Amino acid sequence: MIFSFRSYRKTLISFSRRTPCSLQLSRSFCWIPTSYMGINTENSKSFARRDRLLEIEKQVRTWWEESDAFVAESCEKPPEPGEKFFGNFPFPYMNGFLHLGHAFSLSKVEFAAAYHRLRGANVLFPFGFHCTGMPIKAAADKLAREIEQFGDPPVFPSPEEQEVSQQPEKEDASDGAQPAPDKFKGKKSKAAAKSGTQVYQWDIMRSFGLSQSEISRFKDPYYWLTFFPPLAVEDLKAFGLSVDWRRSFVTTDINPFFDSFVRWQMRKLKSAGKIVKDLRYTVYSPLDGQPCADHDRASGEGVQPQEYTLIKMEVVPPFPEKMRVLEGRKVFLAAATLRPETMFGQTNAWVLPEGKYGAFEINEKDVFILTQRAALNLAYQGFSRVPQKPSCLVDLTGQDLIGLPLKSPLTSNEVIYALPMLTILTDKGTGIVTSVPSDAPDDYMALHDLKAKPALRAKYGVKNEWVLPFEIIPIIQIPGFGDKPAEKVCTDMKIKSQNDKEKLAEAKRQTYLKGFTEGIMLVAEFKDRKVQEVKPIIRSKLIEMDQAIMYSEPEKRVVSRSGDECVVALTDQWYLIYGEPEWKRSAEECLAEMNLYADETRHGFEHTLSWLNQWACSRSFGLGTRIPWDEQYLVESLSDSTIYMAYYTVAHLLQDMDMYGKSSMVTPEEMTDEVWDFLFCGGPYPESSTIDSALLKKMKQEFEYWYPFDLRVSGKDLIQNHLTFCIYNHTAIMDKRHWPCGFRCNGHIMLNSEKMSKSTGNFRTLRQAIEEFSADATRFSLADAGDGVDDANFVFETANAAILRLTKEIAWMEEVLGAEASLRVGPPSTYADKVFANEINLAVQLTEQHYRSYMFREALKTGFYDLQAARDEYRFSCGAGGMNHDLVLRFMDVQTRLITPICPHYAEYVWRELLKKEGLVVKAGWPISDSPDLTLKRANKYLHDSIDLMRKLLQKQILGSKKANKQGAPVTQLIEDKRMTGLIFVNERYEGWKEECLRILQSKFNLETRSFAPDAEIMEALRSSDFGKAANFKEIQKLCMPFLRFKKDETLKLGVQALDLSLPFGEVEVLSENLDLIKRQLGLEHVEVLSASDPDALATAGSLVSLVRQNPPSPGSPTAIFLAN
Repeated sequence: MIFSFRSYRKTLISFSRRTPCSLQLSRSFCWIPTSYMGINTENSKSFARRDRLLEIEKQVRTWWEESDAFVAESCEKPPEPGEKFFGNFPFPYMNGFLHLGHAFSLSKVEFAAAYHRLRGANVLFPFGFHCTGMPIKAAADKLAREIEQFGDPPVFPSPEEQEVSQQPEKEDASDGAQPAPDKFKGKKSKAAAKSGTQVYQWDIMRSFGLSQSEISRFKDPYYWLTFFPPLAVEDLKAFGLSVDWRRSFVTTDINPFFDSFVRWQMRKLKSAGKIVKDLRYTVYSPLDGQPCADHDRASGEGVQPQEYTLIKMEVVPPFPEKMRVLEGRKVFLAAATLRPETMFGQTNAWVLPEGKYGAFEINEKDVFILTQRAALNLAYQGFSRVPQKPSCLVDLTGQDLIGLPLKSPLTSNEVIYALPMLTILTDKGTGIVTSVPSDAPDDYMALHDLKAKPALRAKYGVKNEWVLPFEIIPIIQIPGFGDKPAEKVCTDMKIKSQNDKEKLAEAKRQTYLKGFTEGIMLVAEFKDRKVQEVKPIIRSKLIEMDQAIMYSEPEKRVVSRSGDECVVALTDQWYLIYGEPEWKRSAEECLAEMNLYADETRHGFEHTLSWLNQWACSRSFGLGTRIPWDEQYLVESLSDSTIYMAYYTVAHLLQDMDMYGKSSMVTPEEMTDEVWDFLFCGGPYPESSTIDSALLKKMKQEFEYWYPFDLRVSGKDLIQNHLTFCIYNHTAIMDKRHWPCGFRCNGHIMLNSEKMSKSTGNFRTLRQAIEEFSADATRFSLADAGDGVDDANFVFETANAAILRLTKEIAWMEEVLGAEASLRVGPPSTYADKVFANEINLAVQLTEQHYRSYMFREALKTGFYDLQAARDEYRFSCGAGGMNHDLVLRFMDVQTRLITPICPHYAEYVWRELLKKEGLVVKAGWPISDSPDLTLKRANKYLHDSIDLMRKLLQKQILGSKKANKQGAPVTQLIEDKRMTGLIFVNERYEGWKEECLRILQSKFNLETRSFAPDAEIMEALRSSDFGKAANFKEIQKLCMPFLRFKKDETLKLGVQALDLSLPFGEVEVLSENLDLIKRQLGLEHVEVLSASDPDALATAGSLVSLVRQNPPSPGSPTAIFLAN
């Protein structure tokens, strides 16, 4: 998975180059030279520009701190719409350093908060730190074990010694003994697998840059909580994050106020009937001895339990020699199926000949034959003689099972046999498969192969009587496939054998779902009833008759953070009843009113709400808050992270600016349920509370003012859990007016178009990025990386280019302001002035639209790239007259404000030091502008397109003349180095047959559908016109056809304006106002603008008039010729 903001994946760090401006840590770090990190150093190129930005950033942060720039205070009066903005971000997990994955998601809410602050809103942007769960505790415990085993500092075995110690013991081939089921057989990590040796937690801590003496302190899990959050604050401040740090907090019981808040939340949910204790299937880590939720997993996030019906196929005695030890027991081949209603059509059972199976004790009398993996799952679901420990009586192979006679429920065959199938997967189900060849294409072809190939039967010792007498049993009628759908689809698709895997997969796709949704039963008392209606009835009947049991396993492989493969366990613990119909309706109601900014995001939430069910909210291992009514359990890490945004509103008043809550005017014990209810749920004033009434009312005011939050930004991977939980919990606890307003989800981030990965070195911590590029250049590149839910791309070249752009812009402004007296004074008056002023107005309008929609890449384009391009064009257009003083200063003011949300340090420096403005730019207000003149915008585009066209015509005319001269043809002598005159011929209106064509197209264009009538209808209109009646219509028609095609295509591309008979501005006027610019752009001495319809004007072209006639001008497309003076 490409990195998003989720930081509980361990963030390794190696600190980048030390510079005079580099961030200094107050901890005992070992600095790692950048020459070992693949990062450019001072020796390879100059970093003066970057260092200048770092110096500016350090200076600006001092200004912000001195003025409390980002401290947010509520008001007594409730805010009007748009007056306040509360944005937040899922707090990162504190088992390492923040990286660019965090910064990317974080930048979205940072830019949004900065935009709202700039335009005058009262902005709250708080930030907390998550430490709940098992990763920190697991890492600390692992470190403690290493110190105990290898010393402090530890002396680890050499790689050679590790290889010897890791050699597996030889298994006794005679009995095929399985490892003890209660022994964990771990798998190597990626790093260990590559090196062949174990990766130690001590080495991971050293990779953080920690000294030997510091590392041992991390065996205390709570030390992690005091170490990493303060460093994260340092990094985020260096990043320029506009956070009210007074409201920061750390989760778990280390913070007694947050601990009290979570306890209240859990009691609130339980009293509302949203938390129950129940036996339920859940993904479970045997090593950790507790459920393994998404945040506890190294792989398999989002995987849920898959429920099967386990069919008990009784082995008919006498047993073969290898199974004699099972005499006196009821022995069953246990087959897992998702379609119990098809058991009426069984003709045999399938086993994998080379598969490894075992006979496992289920209870005192029953024995199941299946794979060890399935037996382990069953053992955690109450189906093992020894709870949670599979007891294997004898090891078997699939070959041992071939030919076993079986009594299977529901089938009309009295006895069926176990037969070989070569395509069984033993990592899914039980390794035993029921065979229903009437409905399952795989079963049909496998049985067909055995019947048709005597050699195949002989290879596996299959007797004829086990196969040949068994015919297909029709059990379900499927529309389009009949009562033998598997036979029909295999015949239609010409499938030859069970090895045609791709064709069989397609055959199953065609029949499987349709059989369930549209199939009609043909057998027993279920005849003529729908399959989907009788399936649960048949399953219940099989279980009641003791012919089947329920069985569950993970949909896909899940590995916990402790390294073991997870099972599905039937656990008795506390669950949040997500999916309960009434609660689900409230969640859907909340979602319907939220702004999600992308259809894909909404679809993700709708899908999650469709399947999300009970969620285990208690854990027995890790850090966190205790379940208040059952303190043997901790609150699970995703369950204490659902409404904590409300806690931000009062955190600063409770914690007195201490993220651990150790200093306060109140005690945690005073924060009773009645107090929390009063603050967040509209409860009555807590008369019995000893908290000062003024403080209580202030806290109440804070919540009522800031809530609901306006925007929460997250990676899209949290839709399936955290964000949906957030919706559910808000609807359960809070009044509807306090439900969330908006979520904005983004994709993950790549670095230079490749997956972000520590193992490949394509990785940057936030600190490294700031030191390598500066904070503002990093923010610039993050804004440019992308805004949608697709994966974004942080490009180092973009960050380096930003360093150059920002520093060059500072240098240009210093230069211009240093020579301010040379600027042209007076109001803007020239054509270039008007165009530039219009471009500034347009940038203000478009950039605000993009910021408001949280499309920051587009805001960067219109507010910086396009505006700079307009400035550069203006500088050239002004010529000798120079730039207008007021307009240049307006440009500097506007550009500085527009870039402020993305590059605030740069903007603040320019605002104060260069423009000499009062106050802070982050609160300067959105720039005021007039409505853009779109006609002027179009006229200017026409001007520059015309200049480009004329340049090409000039080159063509000169090159053509040279070529003709070489051939000796008589031509006008045009030599490049001679002084030249340009004659620009203009036709401002379509006339004649072109005018008629345009009028027809106008009448045949549908504005609503943006489409034209059929070509035949357009041609009929042309024939009916005056031109259609002309004697030379066929000649006119030949001219009309390409013109009609061109104008239709242009209309679909540009809009209906392409059908206008003339442009909305005077072409002659625009060109005449810019003769000086045209002369300078083309290197001409003289330029004239002439009407192509004026014979006298045409006469001035002399012998080159033929060029005008060959390329007649039309509206928007002048024709130019060039004469030597």
